[in-house]
Amino acid sequence: MNRKKVCNVNKQIQAVIFDWAGTTIDYGCFAPVQVFIAIFRKRNVEITNDEAREPMGLLKIDHIRAILSMERVHQTWVEAHGEAPGEEDIQELYHDFEKMLFRILDEFAQPIPGVIDVVNTLKDSGIKIGSTTGYTSDMIDIISKEAKKQGYVPDAVVTSSDVPAGRPAPWMCYQNAMKLNVYPLSQMVKAGDTASDMEEGRNAGMWTVGIVKGSSTLGFLQEEIEEMDKALLHTRIEDAKQTLFDSGAHFVIEEIHELPSLIQTMNQMMNKEESFHV
Repeated sequence: MNRKKVCNVNKQIQAVIFDWAGTTIDYGCFAPVQVFIAIFRKRNVEITNDEAREPMGLLKIDHIRAILSMERVHQTWVEAHGEAPGEEDIQELYHDFEKMLFRILDEFAQPIPGVIDVVNTLKDSGIKIGSTTGYTSDMIDIISKEAKKQGYVPDAVVTSSDVPAGRPAPWMCYQNAMKLNVYPLSQMVKAGDTASDMEEGRNAGMWTVGIVKGSSTLGFLQEEIEEMDKALLHTRIEDAKQTLFDSGAHFVIEEIHELPSLIQTMNQMMNKEESFHV
C-alpha cells in the first residue's frame, strides 16, 4: 500500500519555554544566591558568590549537593566539622534554605525589563509560552502570583518537583509540550540564563537560546551593569556568552528583546533546511 509522506511545508516556532529566575524575573538571580551563602555561613563554611551560582538552575536540593561536591567547599566543610558532609547535613541545609527563601521570594518576582513586551509580542504572533524552573511548585506558586500582578503570565508552568528529575533532564520541557499541546519539539525554543537551562533544552531536542543580561551566569544587578566600565562589561558579557555556548546553546543573545527577531531567523532557517541538529 502506498503511503503519502506527510510534511510540514511551513515550519514555524510554535512555543517558547522560558526559565524563571534570571531569565524572566529576579534580574541577576539574587534570591537563591544570598540564601545559599547564608545557610553555609550558618555552619561556618564560607562559599563565594561564584560557587553559589555555578550549579544554578538545578533542583535546589541538588544545587546544595553540587556545592558540597566542589573540592574547596568540601575541604572547608571537613575543616569546620571534622568530617565530610552526609545526607543528614544536606537535608538540614535544604530545610534552612526553604525556610529562608520562602520569607523573601515575593520580593524577587519583578519581571526583567522587556519580558512582558516580548511575551506579548510572541503571543500575538501565535507562539505559546511555557516555563520551567529549578524552584519547587510551592516556591513558584508565590513567584507566579506576584509576577501575574505585574503582567507576566505564561501559558504553562512546570516545576522541578512536578517531574521525576529536574535539569538537565528534559522532563519539564516534555511536560510543557504536553500542556501546550505542541509538537514536534524541534519547533520549540528553550530560553534560559544558565548552563543547566542549555543542557535541558538540548536534551529535549529544542532550539536552545541563552540570554545574558539579567542572568545568573553574568550575575549583576541592572544598576551594576549600567555603572560598570564598558571594557570590563564587554569582557564579562563575552565570558557569559561563552559559558552558555559551551553548555549547548544554539544562540546567545544579550537581552530578551532580541528574541522575536531571532525566532524569525530560526523560522527562515527551518524552511531553508538549514536548522541546527537539535
